[in-house]
Amino acid sequence: MDETGQVLTIQAPAKVNLTLQVLAKRADGYHELDSLMQKLDLFDTVHVQRLESSGITLRCPGSDLPENESNLVYKAADLFLQTSGLDRDHGVSLVLEKQIPVAAGLGGGSSDAAAVLCALNQLFDTPVSQEKLLELAKELGADVPFFVFPESAVRARGIGDRMEAALSLSHCSVLLVNPGFSVSTAWVFEKFRLTRADKISILSSFRENGALSGASSSLFNDLETVTIGRYPEIASIKESMLEGGATGALMSGSGPTVFGVFPDDVNGDVQGCADLLRGKYGDGVFVTRPL
Repeated sequence: MDETGQVLTIQAPAKVNLTLQVLAKRADGYHELDSLMQKLDLFDTVHVQRLESSGITLRCPGSDLPENESNLVYKAADLFLQTSGLDRDHGVSLVLEKQIPVAAGLGGGSSDAAAVLCALNQLFDTPVSQEKLLELAKELGADVPFFVFPESAVRARGIGDRMEAALSLSHCSVLLVNPGFSVSTAWVFEKFRLTRADKISILSSFRENGALSGASSSLFNDLETVTIGRYPEIASIKESMLEGGATGALMSGSGPTVFGVFPDDVNGDVQGCADLLRGKYGDGVFVTRPL
């Protein structure tokens, strides 16, 4: 690789699921979902460099993540280059700096992959339309389209690929606590048992009024019971957040990260609660804000 080109540095945000309803299992093995997803100001950083010769290199300093084709970031770059017909004459050098916990229900890997797709589209002067970019994101994973989508909050349906903009959370802090163990998304969905009981969906009313108080009191996650059944510590973290003044607390995605919503105008001490939880969970505690 004798010639190198422009370097683009892009931030890849974490997300939480304010609501997550599992509707049905599809023939392709995925599940039909209905979820409100919110981006946060906790970021991984991806440095993407255009190369004027073929090949992909990946470094993940300070991380145990693989630096080869098994990494979703590498797969994203490879898919983009091949789809756009650039792989013969061009390549890319990737450096991924992790801040978002891995396998934590915060979408870090999906966000990193989306960041690479968007960065390459910019570095190569947009050879791929936004619609096609979303199609590529869907090939990489169910959460990746959300991070390609420009909005800070969306209502996502299907396998997460049918999205419409939603009103973002605002005027609040979001406390994240990752207990330090990973949870397999595949395992959680495997254990989740769909019921035929009708559920009253609050998604539409939440999207329409957008009130933070409504958001906090209306948090729900169909997968939470499954994960708590094996890891009861998640319930203890939720209880600590609520005792610390959070107006709502929930496990994000398939877990195990728990988030608590602390409105700015409510008498809750997010920093005090964070300091208390850091005594047990150390670097797994983050005070963030909605994007």
